[in-house]
Amino acid sequence: MEPTARPTVSPSPQAIAPHLLAGVRMAFVGGGNMASALLEALLTAGGRAADVCVLDPQPAVRERLQQQWGVRTLAAPDPTLAEAALVVWAVKPQTFREAALAAAPFVGGALQLSVAAGIRCAAMRAWLGTERIVRTMPNTPALVGRGMTALYALPSVSADDRARAQALIAGTGRWVWVDDEAALDAVTAVSGSGPAYVFYVLEAMRDAGAALGLPPAVALQLAIATFDGAAHLAERSAEPPEVLRERVTSKGGTTAAALAVLHERGVREAFIAALQAAHQRARELGEAFGAEAGSSA
Repeated sequence: MEPTARPTVSPSPQAIAPHLLAGVRMAFVGGGNMASALLEALLTAGGRAADVCVLDPQPAVRERLQQQWGVRTLAAPDPTLAEAALVVWAVKPQTFREAALAAAPFVGGALQLSVAAGIRCAAMRAWLGTERIVRTMPNTPALVGRGMTALYALPSVSADDRARAQALIAGTGRWVWVDDEAALDAVTAVSGSGPAYVFYVLEAMRDAGAALGLPPAVALQLAIATFDGAAHLAERSAEPPEVLRERVTSKGGTTAAALAVLHERGVREAFIAALQAAHQRARELGEAFGAEAGSSA
């Protein structure tokens, strides 16, 4: 079996490879934000709305998807789902078990791709009765085509299935495969929850700039552009972040004064502790949902 790991993250946001998904019938269980992002990427890349079905119990969601993309929709599972070769699970973790058990009689022969946080492959296997499972951990920038998604496939998933899963995810941004499902808990802590850390710092930079006399909108614009530029520089540079930081930090200068305060107040240690807390919570949630699978087996 080929290893599932990739040595690096995909180098840039990827376009869907149309030939890998051409004619592949898909069912989306859940029609929320992440499903919408995947649908937009798929259909704007040339996918056919006639090949897509979305299952969602909310009438407003179904109406929106029908009007926006022209896809078929279902209020509850029925034999229509059996037409799908690929099923995308985009439901909330708390409702995954109920949705999976209801749809299982119709989707067991399809490739299953989950974007639901915290639901482990063992739980999906128990609820859906299949080994063809790819679990992913995306993040919210996928909504604007700049996401970062990690993927993990069970060993029985074929190379062709992996390629199809990757092709669909690539439409929302970057991707990386991991070879250990437990690594997805760390991915959750770093990139899954990561946008919230960025927004938190942006809030602080906006408020600090406003306190220093800048209009809040200008301060926020400066902060956003700085994050964007610094990230691009870090990506394109062969130097690690600490070297790039040192190059900005002149002895006795303004940056040194700012970093000294961050160091004195233990910001680095607090940030590491925050990610550790997110990692621990991801493990706890996975274990809780796994316990539900065991009780229903």
